[in-house]
Amino acid sequence: MTSTVDEEVGVVGKLSTLDRFLPVWIGLAMVVGLLLGRGIPGLNTAIDKISIDGISLPIAVGLLVMMYPVLAKVRYDRLDTVTGDRKLMVASLVLNWLVGPALMFALAWLLLPDLPEYRTGLIIVGLARCIAMVIIWNDLACGDRDAAAVLVAINSVFQVFMFAVLGWFYLSVLPGRLGLDQTTIDASPWQIAKSVLIFLGIPLLAGFLTRHYGERAKGREWYESKFLPRIGPWALYGLLFTIVLLFALQGDQITSRPGDVARIALPLLAYFAIMWGGGFLLGAVLRMGYARTTTLAFTAAGNNFELAIAVAIGTYGATSGQALAGVVGPLIEVPVLVALVYVSLALRRRFPAVRA
Repeated sequence: MTSTVDEEVGVVGKLSTLDRFLPVWIGLAMVVGLLLGRGIPGLNTAIDKISIDGISLPIAVGLLVMMYPVLAKVRYDRLDTVTGDRKLMVASLVLNWLVGPALMFALAWLLLPDLPEYRTGLIIVGLARCIAMVIIWNDLACGDRDAAAVLVAINSVFQVFMFAVLGWFYLSVLPGRLGLDQTTIDASPWQIAKSVLIFLGIPLLAGFLTRHYGERAKGREWYESKFLPRIGPWALYGLLFTIVLLFALQGDQITSRPGDVARIALPLLAYFAIMWGGGFLLGAVLRMGYARTTTLAFTAAGNNFELAIAVAIGTYGATSGQALAGVVGPLIEVPVLVALVYVSLALRRRFPAVRA
């Protein structure tokens, strides 16, 4: 036990200033984004106009910069050990595609029965499984980086085929069977595939090619001891840049409707806590080890807010309650999952028996 604690203290002591004070930087990025969105008239419109085929170029750049360093760290020659872990694969699919959407549906109807627009927006958030920021949270929590890459890729494939189907089921079929209000969703397979290809495909390909040719030219030792430390901080720079942009885009709506934001926040808080806690508990029960248990928990709790916001805006409009619910998603998800990173590390210290 003592050696485990000493090791963790050593790890914390080696963290850079950027890593050690990550919650502070994220909090400042959120505040800066909100102030910019609130204080500069027309800024959100100007940022939103810099887009191609509905994809915001500034946000895309931030996400690509954020994900590339982490995916460049993945040891792609070891992925067969991950895909061979049937317990991990099945547990992830069940949590992401059965439990997650059903839980968000239940929480939305339970806590927002009188607010149909926000309720619909939250259900859409629950359908969009995470393919971006979860890579960062998992890495910060010392999860299994290779397993995270595989699970995110699997979620991406399922997202293309299942998002619209589940949207139809949870917004129209199931409410109709339960005697509740019904609505519809407009999301084409191409719209979803486009999000996956841009936000995951590009950095995944770049990370793979960088490792492949970097190791071929200089060797693995140089690649991991020299190259990776140089590009590593850019993941957090991209994260902070993305957060500033996201909150600048909707800063006026968020700050002018605090009551609505609070109502939307309640089911989101419950959702993230239950999904992460359930994933971590399931991983521990299945004896997956700390690293893969952490990866399972974070990939279950995170959501693809880029896709959720795009679908909400495309279907209901930029000023709709559904779009606001999508925007509040990262407002709650970012600080909650940062806090859960520290919870994960605390569990790693206190329960070495579940550690890989």
